[in-house]
Amino acid sequence: MYYFTTYSSPVGTITLGGDGENLAGLWIEGQKYFSDTAPEDMSKKDDLPVFTAAKRWLDRYFTGKKPLISELPLRPAGGGFRQRVWKILCEIPYGDVTTYGAIAGKIAKQTGKESMSSQAVGGAVGHNPISIIIPCHRVVGSGGSLTGYSAGISVKVKLLAHESADMSRLFVPKRGTAL
Repeated sequence: MYYFTTYSSPVGTITLGGDGENLAGLWIEGQKYFSDTAPEDMSKKDDLPVFTAAKRWLDRYFTGKKPLISELPLRPAGGGFRQRVWKILCEIPYGDVTTYGAIAGKIAKQTGKESMSSQAVGGAVGHNPISIIIPCHRVVGSGGSLTGYSAGISVKVKLLAHESADMSRLFVPKRGTAL
């Protein structure tokens, strides 16, 4: 059985989902891929300890603190490749950004491959079911393009600005498929 609750945040209403003990999803209102990563039959249950812990984590995050990802029991659903990408996302420090290509390079090295597709990494980043906590907003294009955030580029910009990321070399693309 899966459960959900909601949380009001500075970037919109957030839906938290979980199995009762682990957080399996954090979706921002209007986020793409919600239906891909949220179980179909979730029951509303506001008083689960995992949801209380996640809401406290988000309270601290949105007041400028830097809570640790390891404070929460996370169980994002996804295959081995996606899990590997999400683990790398968890290593990106607050206020820093990395690129899809840099993540692809890390995975290639970890798996003993000569190279890895940045587009495949982008797919895994975009389908991260626990956004904000697993910080997919900290991934940008190789030239500094703020592209590919499933909750929208404006939310990505707000989250990076909230974390005091250096935005001077980052830009919103004028066109593209990942807007």
